[in-house]
Amino acid sequence: MKIPLTLLLAATLTLPAFAQRKKPAAAVLERPKLVVGIVVDQMRYDYLYRYWNKYRSGGFRRLLGEGFSYENAHYNYVPTYTGPGHASIYTGTTPSGHGIVGNNWLVRETGRGTYVTEDKSVQPVGGSLEAGQQSPDHLLATTITDELRLASNFESKVLGICIKDRGSILPAGHAANAAYWYDGTNGAFISSTFYLKQLPDWAAKFNAENRAAQYLDQPWNTLLPIGQYTESSPDDVAWESAFRGEARPVFPHDLPTLSAQLPTAVKAALEATGEKTAPVRNLDLIRSTPFGNSLTLDFALEALRAEQMGQRGVTDFLALSFSSTDYVGHQFGPNSIEAEDTYLRLDRDLARLFEQLDKTLGRGNTLVFLTADHGAAHSPSFLLEHKLPAGSVGPGLMRDSLQQLLVRRHGPGKWVLSYENEQVYLNRPLIAQKKLDLYQLQRETAELMLGFAGVTRALAAEDVQKSHWESGMLMYLENGYFPKRSGDVLVVLAPGWLESYSFPVSKGTTHGSASSYDTHVPVLFWGWHVRQGQSSAPAKITDIAPTLARWLHIQEPSACTGQPLREVLGW
Repeated sequence: MKIPLTLLLAATLTLPAFAQRKKPAAAVLERPKLVVGIVVDQMRYDYLYRYWNKYRSGGFRRLLGEGFSYENAHYNYVPTYTGPGHASIYTGTTPSGHGIVGNNWLVRETGRGTYVTEDKSVQPVGGSLEAGQQSPDHLLATTITDELRLASNFESKVLGICIKDRGSILPAGHAANAAYWYDGTNGAFISSTFYLKQLPDWAAKFNAENRAAQYLDQPWNTLLPIGQYTESSPDDVAWESAFRGEARPVFPHDLPTLSAQLPTAVKAALEATGEKTAPVRNLDLIRSTPFGNSLTLDFALEALRAEQMGQRGVTDFLALSFSSTDYVGHQFGPNSIEAEDTYLRLDRDLARLFEQLDKTLGRGNTLVFLTADHGAAHSPSFLLEHKLPAGSVGPGLMRDSLQQLLVRRHGPGKWVLSYENEQVYLNRPLIAQKKLDLYQLQRETAELMLGFAGVTRALAAEDVQKSHWESGMLMYLENGYFPKRSGDVLVVLAPGWLESYSFPVSKGTTHGSASSYDTHVPVLFWGWHVRQGQSSAPAKITDIAPTLARWLHIQEPSACTGQPLREVLGW
């Protein structure tokens, strides 16, 4: 039977789209030459606009003017700290999936605490023992950087760079070519044997230039005349912390004099390495100045040049984090002139980075994203002075007071092993020895915690583990909970309240809560195939990794729970 040609044509025209689709064009499989992930430690969302009139055209303004901004992007778990933040950005999941529940936590099997990237099985490369025994061993999921290495059969280069070890190691992931972080005992960027046997020649040469010392040779004065810092509080206020050796926390900060005082911890670390000639300066001081960011960028630019990142015919990835913003924020608070000056200087550093990327790789050939690992609360003393609700608690005092209450009820014994990440770790072996029910003691402890000032909610871990919430405070707690590493009771403080480790004195600030000032952060994309625009649609920090995976046509990380951001992808 012959079928008329007109019918064949009609049938072809009405075939489903997938049946008519041709083989994907080569352009579909194009990838950027380089991906640069930028994490600004402790950057609140409002910093994008608070200092807008003082930003120059090449930094934050360029990102917003040429890129795509998610104006309503939040973290979806607690605690909002540096370690979990970096891990969540790059794995596309929350601590419940990747296991990084804090910067520190109690290891129940050993009864001792651990640091997020601590790894005693590796050795330092280029630095001291304490600073160098670090790796991503505690990170239980792959990162988007790991997936890029896998997808390219390990041809893509991945480098992590940050002053903080955790800000470099967690983004770089397990399969990176290298992660580099700063060692204040010798003023060098170092690594560990997890990644390298020795520093490459370019890194050793960079370290030999002693740039940290050069930055500390000059006082820290304001970039602009100090009278122009109208977005900030006066320079001399009670809620800011002075540098050790300073009488008052005011400009100019005499860095040459301040850095001449070598901290006891640095001396001890030097002695552990067997150094014969100890430095006469505290090179770790640079962390708490904006020049720590400049030093980080100096090293990153040298890495890009020496490693020919993005110039080898395959997509490379630079995971770059700026952490001096966090050190400055903790010490002086969000409303300080120091914080404002740090962001104005970072704006110029970003412009320097973007200019170099344009020059080396050509405009539009680099895919950049910028976000933050968490935000920050205003200093409680600042808020109270302006009649706004706030307060602080002493975590050590809460731990000891809870211990006394449990002794009164159940007799002698160390009932509280630790209070970390706004969580109570109970002594489970002691509870079993006393033949008490763990769940009942968790609930009892939660009720006791509600009696402390500033505590609005306390929840037994057993209740978190056996329940599920799609939204609200309980969702934040659930997403931040990992049974083998989290505590027995999870505590929530009132908005504006924070943990002050110098309690009852409250200076500077911190972060960690589910309040918007800690969860609301910038999420910006710029460069390769990114159209200009913005969206107020809800976005989660865990959406960044799967969005990158779609752009790069690679597998998302192994525990990813986020979803690709449709607006910026043009879907």
